[in-house]
Amino acid sequence: MPYKVAVLVGSLRKDSFSRKIANAIADLAPAGLTFEQVPIGDLPLYNQDLETDSPPAAWTAFRDKVRPADAVLFVTPEYNRSVPGALKNAIDVASRPYGKSVFQGKPAAIVSLSMGNLSGFGANHHLRQSLVFLDMPVLQQPEAYIGNAPTLLDDAGKVKNPDTEKFLRGFGEKFEKWIGKTR
Repeated sequence: MPYKVAVLVGSLRKDSFSRKIANAIADLAPAGLTFEQVPIGDLPLYNQDLETDSPPAAWTAFRDKVRPADAVLFVTPEYNRSVPGALKNAIDVASRPYGKSVFQGKPAAIVSLSMGNLSGFGANHHLRQSLVFLDMPVLQQPEAYIGNAPTLLDDAGKVKNPDTEKFLRGFGEKFEKWIGKTR
């Protein structure tokens, strides 16, 4: 039975490079992984006052999509040396109320990327800090920092660089092994 991976894409733009890289990872991954992108753009900002017996419907739907996943893949651009606000909000929504996080113990992997050379290093490490606190064992190697993202993809979003394709394929294989090892 394949492992179900919830994919959280930090960029809200429909044709974002983050989304295209997430799709490429899913296309190149071993058959033992299935991926479902879980949208984060319509989540109301986390506010503990709304955490009642009937929280916002979007929060409940989001939590219900992440909860049955065997693992979580985060694919994010870097905004101001950190993660985009929408992704941080999604993490807050999924990890609340305290003691009822849908992330608890789920293996995770992070891919960060940028349009330039820096490859989202700051976002990747800020995200790792949050995931450690949330008790999500994060894939250590290979680290996935992707720079110059626009040059790696064709107009249809397919990987056009053979080295990048090889890296993403290997990343998927390692992630599958990581899930098996940590579940």
